Amino acid sequence: MNSPYLNQKDITVDSSATICALATAQGGALGIIRISGPATISIVCSVCNNIAPSTPPNSIRYANIIDTNGEVIDEVLVSIFHAPHSYTGEDSAEISCHGSRYILNKVLELLLKRGCRMANPGEYTMRAYLNGKMDLSQAEAVADLIASTNQTTHHIAMSQLRGGISTELSKLREKLLKLTSLLELELDFSDHEELEFADRTELLELAKTIKSHISHLEDTFETGQAIKQGIPVAIIGKTNVGKSTLLNQLLHDERAIVSDIHGTTRDTIEDTIDIHNVTFRFIDTAGIRNTHDKIEKIGIERTFQTIKKARIILWLIDSLPTTEEIDEITSLCNNKKLIIIQNKIDKKESSSYTLPPTLSPVIRLSAKEGYGMDTLEQAIYQSSDIPEINDGDVIITSLRHYEALTLAQTNIDQVIDGLETQLSSDLIAEDLHAVLTHLGEITGGEITTNEVLGNIFQHFCVGK
Repeated sequence: MNSPYLNQKDITVDSSATICALATAQGGALGIIRISGPATISIVCSVCNNIAPSTPPNSIRYANIIDTNGEVIDEVLVSIFHAPHSYTGEDSAEISCHGSRYILNKVLELLLKRGCRMANPGEYTMRAYLNGKMDLSQAEAVADLIASTNQTTHHIAMSQLRGGISTELSKLREKLLKLTSLLELELDFSDHEELEFADRTELLELAKTIKSHISHLEDTFETGQAIKQGIPVAIIGKTNVGKSTLLNQLLHDERAIVSDIHGTTRDTIEDTIDIHNVTFRFIDTAGIRNTHDKIEKIGIERTFQTIKKARIILWLIDSLPTTEEIDEITSLCNNKKLIIIQNKIDKKESSSYTLPPTLSPVIRLSAKEGYGMDTLEQAIYQSSDIPEINDGDVIITSLRHYEALTLAQTNIDQVIDGLETQLSSDLIAEDLHAVLTHLGEITGGEITTNEVLGNIFQHFCVGK
């Protein structure tokens, strides 16, 4: 199989094999079995009546699955797709059966007897990639789409699946192709003084434009990770201040044990909820206090570790904190969003103290009764600093993509430095090709020698 996206990667798949697998989870009313490969049509014809080699593509037919002894296993709907107009780019079929475990296993058994083999994990999407139906970033988006848990993660996955990252990298590719072509011309025709090409100033401006594009994509990764993994929110405070009660209110579930006994929570308790289509990962921590209990001390140490990793801190108080406590918490939460929560407003003693004006924002609530929870949720969402994501916005969520962009950024910086210090073109070209390699790892593509030559002749008319 040849693909414009392969980038000479040593990926091999037995393209002569016809594969099958259950494409839906067992236990539902229906189950779909997917078949793909060169023998798809003949195998489907051998197990189904009413399906023939002449059955038109992109059609759905009612049929019976017939066992080897002539027994009808199930009444099904069969969808037929001919290459290259299918998910994998191969001849494919989908059999929609009833969801009985027995039926699905029986149909798979029949398909295996007729020449299929079971698909490996991810093999359908790998075949789609190898057949040029999608690039690597789009293939990864398939997994992200399946794993999406809210509107925002779904939106990002759909954008990537539709080629959002690929389109953005194509723009970079065009600029890199021009820069590569100019350098190749400078190298190949350096002994022809009568030929004039773009000077170093033009090359430098072009390289800086490329750097700006790469930096923009890099900068979206922190937001992308927060959206994909959930924004970490640590709930901290002294023992018995209501942290576990607040967690249960946020989750609308009795997730944490609530007790009047100090030190009940000795380890972090974690769960997620969505607020305005953004996932937040709430972590209830052990109460901060001096203790001689070894296990509780470990829990308190983990509290400090959680604070370091959190993006938002909810500091729960039910009495006036000391100056030392204020200094300690504000120091720990430096460069993080800190929301101070004055809890237990349902009790009379809550009105007996006033917080200093330096502590803000302060939200008054009763975790026990649920008063003020809407205000808190709104404050948490606003503290996330997640920008509104519109159609066409590209957000990097993959660590692999981010690492490739970081390496590309390093090499484009070296290209810029080389141009500014009048480094020889061959050394600059090496760094430029490294940029191309790293960006190519994201989609699986690269700029070939033929493309460089084509761009030279098309735009510069060398040797006309």
